[in-house]
Amino acid sequence: MTTHNTPHAQHFDRIRSNPKFRRLARQRARLAWSLSAVVLGVYYGYMLIVAFAPGWLRLPLADGSQLTLGLPLGAGIIVLSWLLTGWYVRSANTRFDALSAEIVEEAQA
Repeated sequence: MTTHNTPHAQHFDRIRSNPKFRRLARQRARLAWSLSAVVLGVYYGYMLIVAFAPGWLRLPLADGSQLTLGLPLGAGIIVLSWLLTGWYVRSANTRFDALSAEIVEEAQA
């Protein structure tokens, strides 16, 4: 592989060597993996309940109710996924974007 010594390549090298860039990459990865683990844990937990205790999901929410426990639990999982996605987007649009702008500004100097 050949390395190009263009101003463009030098600009990216300055960005990659910036400690703030490494911190940004580490923080984004940690948040993404943590949220992914939560979502996967909840989904797999739900599937384990479906597989090993399906009767529990058929329990009515109240006496005489047609609504079972499984429906709001499934809807709760979907809402949790949306909320965690919103948390990541908010973090990306506030913290991560501000840090990215600092890094690019420092690389241009």
